[in-house]
Amino acid sequence: MVKATRFNGKELYINPHQIEFMEKTPDTILTMFSDRKLIVVESPEEIIDRIIEYRKKIGVMGNETAF
Repeated sequence: MVKATRFNGKELYINPHQIEFMEKTPDTILTMFSDRKLIVVESPEEIIDRIIEYRKKIGVMGNETAF
């Protein structure tokens, strides 16, 4: 799960595999596959960095050799 912060300061954890796309309008809006929209404080770049760290942590982005 990836941590994000709502504008009211509450933290939430998002399943990054459920994010369909992100918009910067200037707020960051995450649109989930369920069509639910979440507005968060973090920039899209911060969310992407957190997704990369999460995937490294669970072994999805290791140093595997491509065949």
